[in-house]
This record gives sequence, C-alpha cells and structure tokens, in this order.
Amino acid sequence: MRPPRANRYRSAARRGGGRLPFSHIRPIGSINLAHPSGETHERYGAQELTVYRFLMPSAELIRIVSRSSPMALAQVERVRAELAVLHPGVRTEVVPVTTSGDRWMGDLSKLGGKGAFTKEVDAALLAGDADLAVHCVKDVPADRPLPAGTVFAAFLKRDDVRDAVVHPAGLTLDQLPAGGRIGTSSVRRVAQLAVSHPQLECVPMRGNANRRLEKLEAGEADALLLAVSGLERIGQTERITEILSVEAMCPPIGAGVLALQCREEDSATIEVVSGLGDSDAWRETTAERMFLHVLQGHCNSPIAGYARAERDGRLSLRARVFSPDGKTVLDAHEWAGPLDPATLGTSVAVALLRQGARDLIDAIPH
Repeated sequence: MRPPRANRYRSAARRGGGRLPFSHIRPIGSINLAHPSGETHERYGAQELTVYRFLMPSAELIRIVSRSSPMALAQVERVRAELAVLHPGVRTEVVPVTTSGDRWMGDLSKLGGKGAFTKEVDAALLAGDADLAVHCVKDVPADRPLPAGTVFAAFLKRDDVRDAVVHPAGLTLDQLPAGGRIGTSSVRRVAQLAVSHPQLECVPMRGNANRRLEKLEAGEADALLLAVSGLERIGQTERITEILSVEAMCPPIGAGVLALQCREEDSATIEVVSGLGDSDAWRETTAERMFLHVLQGHCNSPIAGYARAERDGRLSLRARVFSPDGKTVLDAHEWAGPLDPATLGTSVAVALLRQGARDLIDAIPH
C-alpha cells in the first residue's frame, strides 16, 4: 500500500536534501490521528500526519546576471529553461557582464585569482541590477566566504566532471609525438600532464572555450585540454578526441556544477529557484568547497578533487595536491555517511595537510 501523500512528500524532502520536491510546497501543521486509547490509526500507521499547502511563487520577473561568454550564456539558457518548466508564470531576463577575468589574458593571480570571474557578477547582484547570478562553481573562490549579503540558493544537477582532449587530426595524448604542444593555463592540468605525459609541452592559453578553439585552429597549440561539460554547453562535443578518466586527470573542485546565487534577503527569488537544486550536487559541492576552504589553496595551487554521492547514501571525496612540476603528489580518499559532507571535506583536507600540503601550497608563488 502506498504511504499517505503527505508522507510521500516528506520522504521526497529527505531525498532532496531537506527540501520538498517543489519549492512551493510547505508544511503548515499536523493532524493527530491517535485514538484516545493511544492506539495508532489503522489506515495511516502513524499517530500524526503532516499537513502541507501550496505556495505560489511571488517573484514575477527574475533578472539573471552572468558572464557574457557563449558558454556562460548557454548556462543561463539552461537555468531559464528549467525555471520555465517549474514556474511557467515567472519571466526571466538576462544581464550579461564582462568580467576582469574575461578581459585579462595574463596570469590570473595578478587579478586576485578565480575571483576575477565573479567580482563583476557579484557586484551587479548586490547593486540590485539583477536578482540571480549563475556561476560555474569551479570559478567561485572557496578560500573565502561568499560576498556578504549573498547565498547559494541551489546547485543544479551535476554535468560531466571529466577533461577532454581536442586535436584537429583526432590524436589522443598517447599518440602525440614528443614535444607536442598542449594548450592550457590550468596549473592543475599542467602538473598532472607532467606526471602522465612528461614528453609533452604545455603552452599557456587563456580565454573562453570558443576563443581557445580558435587559437587551436590558428596553430597556437597542437591540442587542447578542455572540460567535457564546457564543450557540451557550447555544442562542440564533436571536437572531442579523447575523454580522460578522473584517475588520469583529477577534476577541479566544483567541476560540472552550476550555482545559483541570490541576495540573502530576497526570499521571493530564493523561493522560486531553490526548487531547481539537486541534492547530490549540493552534498558533493559542499564537501568539495569545505575541503578547499580548509586547505586554503590559491589560484596557482595544483589542487584537484571530486566528491561522489553513491546510491546507498554514502559520500566519497577523492582529492590530490601536486607540486607544479608534478614530482610530488599527495592523495587522500575518504567516505562519509549521507548527512555529513562538510565534515568529510574537512577530514580529507586535514589528511592532506598531515602529508605536507601546507608547505607544498605555500612554496608556490601567488
């Protein structure tokens, strides 16, 4: 026999990370079903039944701010499409901004690291020029809190976390000749390639994914390393030559996750967009960002890691810290129960700190 509807909602809420399956369903009280004798009601098998009501979202227009790159705008379109399904009466507008990280083609550490891709977006949100910001989690600094007055309202269902090789003639990393030039400015990728393919040369290559593909066609590199999820978002998966396993190329923290950020006091927008959240993505991202926060890595630190929610409810976190030349590799892998992502992230960070991660990170100029 199926459980009563309210209990089905409550079970779904537990599966959804504490939220009800739809953001507009809320508990308002309970009905005591117990007989005066104390016996349980025979139909429901419980002494108390939670009562829910439907709340219509109060936000009618949501202005969405994002970077202006083709990939960032494609990410916004995903959010708009999912919102249209969940709340068809809510209109959306796009507020594109060009960030300092988009304009600067040099060393990101000179602009304050990854925050260079979020500063202008955050400013538009805080100024009231937008109601919702869409970020790639990997671009949001985890070594510091979010800007005061803002919160993450949801993390969308995670996309592919892996990296891909793009080569004009279809070669894989193993097939590239010695001295082959790999276009990437990621210290994480450079360090891991130094371990797995020391015969290849990494050449700096900044810019959004479309721009890097153009540079590849212009001959500035022989091959590129790009995120699978990014190529999917811009419709360029046919360019992929090889997809690297997470063992061969450990992903960055927050890979494949889109974050929805709101002003803390904007309960109307939070109410609407929180229903887009994915509970597994929330747990995985919480563990990963807590790991990076405790580790206090900077933008020049070759740090990699990914959490994985299993079907049995457990959560695992695998993380690595490299020296820039790849000669030193620190590794940790731990498991936790279903309700403890932050503690898992802390524990894995402490395990790496005990292996010497602090000295390794501090020795890298930034």
